[in-house]
Amino acid sequence: MNAQKRLEIFTRLRNENPEPRTELEWSTPFELLIAVLLSAQATDVSVNKATARLYPVANTPESILALGVEGLKEYIKTIGLFNTKAENVIKTCRMLIEQHGSEVPQTREALEALPGVGRKTANVVLNTAFGQPTMAVDTHIFRVSNRTRIAPGKNVLEVEHKLMRHVPKEFLVDAHHWLILHGRYTCVARKPRCGSCVIEDLCEYKDKVDL
Repeated sequence: MNAQKRLEIFTRLRNENPEPRTELEWSTPFELLIAVLLSAQATDVSVNKATARLYPVANTPESILALGVEGLKEYIKTIGLFNTKAENVIKTCRMLIEQHGSEVPQTREALEALPGVGRKTANVVLNTAFGQPTMAVDTHIFRVSNRTRIAPGKNVLEVEHKLMRHVPKEFLVDAHHWLILHGRYTCVARKPRCGSCVIEDLCEYKDKVDL
């Protein structure tokens, strides 16, 4: 795919949704970090339901740590893998208090050192909370990047590096939101909704589906 086509793709995605946002609900970087930690192999809807109960009671490292693992589980037990996630969240809260003055760090290295935080989670926090140009490649972005040929790659890291290299700079901060939403609602896994896609004529997918 050439640079001009990529420029047009992201121009159209921006025109359709000028200020894309994560569908996780948060009001502080710490709330976002915990929500993203909880969202692994879970839907944003399920995480939002849990944090809507948790955050009015505890939404700082100190207050969640005070709940303890068993206390936290009561709030997040509707989310998949809640046992492991509860332990990681409590350990993360303790590290934030002891090593970062209860603040969420703004570097990838420091974020990835937190229990349960991998590269994708770190990228989401750096981008969404702090406005850094990162690319958190999930299953949606991986599928869209390969299917459209915007940035084809054999694994998520290869796709991430290609996107960082090929997405025009003016779109980098918001690009991962546009691609996630596009994959979640239009370029869906089983049967892409090509007929209602704003970039259908630019997409290089060979098996387009007319709806």
